[in-house]
This record gives sequence, C-alpha cells and structure tokens, in this order.
Amino acid sequence: MNILIIEDDLRVAQLTQRGLEEQGFIVTLAYDGLSGKKLALQNEYDLVITDIVLPKMDGIDLCREVRQIKPDLAIIMLTALGTTDDKVEGFDAGADDYLVKPFEMRELLVRIRALLKRNSKATQNMGFILRYADLEMNLHTKIVKRDTKDINLTPKEFKLLEYMMQNPDRVLSRVEIAEKVWDTHFDTGTNFIDVYINYLRKKIDKDFDQKLIHTKSGMGFILKLE
Repeated sequence: MNILIIEDDLRVAQLTQRGLEEQGFIVTLAYDGLSGKKLALQNEYDLVITDIVLPKMDGIDLCREVRQIKPDLAIIMLTALGTTDDKVEGFDAGADDYLVKPFEMRELLVRIRALLKRNSKATQNMGFILRYADLEMNLHTKIVKRDTKDINLTPKEFKLLEYMMQNPDRVLSRVEIAEKVWDTHFDTGTNFIDVYINYLRKKIDKDFDQKLIHTKSGMGFILKLE
C-alpha cells in the first residue's frame, strides 16, 4: 500500500513515516500543501494523510481540490483542531476520517486498515443504482436525485445517505452510523451525527411533502416512508 503524508512538522512526519514503514507501507512525504497536492494528483496512492494547517495551501483546500480529480482516493486528516465544527469542515471538504493530534500509532493503523478495507469493498456485491421511494443514488456518477430533481451532496453526506439507503426501514443508532460511515467511535458528547442528519434532511426532505429521514427518540434515525 502506498501512502502520502503531507505534514509540515518534520518530527511528526518522520515518526509517522517510520511507524507506517515498519508495518510494510510504502510512504512518501510532502512538507507543504502545494507539493502534497501535486504528488497526490500525479501519482497513485492508496491513502493520503494530511495535516490541516500547512504552508502554501491548507489541508481543507488541498482535500477539496484532490477530491475533484480523484473522488475515490482515501484521505485522513491529522490536526490539532478537534471541535465539531472543525471536523464537519474537514468532512465536507472530502476527508474520510479525522484524527486529532497527538495520536497513538496503533490508532492511526486501525483507522487506515478499516478505511482501506471499506474502500476496497465499497461497491462489491451491489448494484450501481440505489433506490428508495422516489430517491435515487448512482454509486458510479455520485449523482443523487429525488423525483428527477438533482441533489448536491458533500462526500460525507453522500456516504451517510448511501448507508441509510442500503439499510432502509431500520433504525440506525448513532454508534452504528459512526462505526459504519466514519469507521470510528465518536465521543458520546458530540452532536456530530445529528449535524449531518440535519444537513441531509434539508437537502432530501425540505422541498417534498413526503419525508424520508426520521428521528426515533433515544434510538437513532431511520429512512422510512410515513
């Protein structure tokens, strides 16, 4: 597996590189955002690990621009910023996961393996079109429509809706969504999942009389015709 690390802190970059190489990964380093973006677009990597605060181009813009060209490239953000708003901004830019510094190498390895495993199986054994009621999702083109109306979703909103459409008429707990969509456990105090559910509601249900996304108090959320 080839991994690109974009990190301007030389010590953190080299320690992370050493830890990953000990596990058999092939690692390339970049120390600023522009160099990192150039490498990410010119070469083939299985995963990009990037800091947010970088010289020349920050990790948010880097992630957003790389996503436009390589929508399926796995991206993990490493940062000292850990609030819900910071995480939402990172995921909206297209990050698949988010790890707050300082972190333990074993936690990073768990995130990497889960992410690479999930991405390798993302479209196995399923059709390319998901449908529920008048909602349609194309897993290849990433186009979502409801009653022929195009719905523009961020990458993380898309993944959340995809999981809900794969599991319709079933209550999904916050813990399950965190594990299956984000491959991680979030602190119970965060309103992270609720933020994204609200984003989806505004885009999927707002202009339609028939609501599809519902909250089950104390249990979670469900995609259901009511």
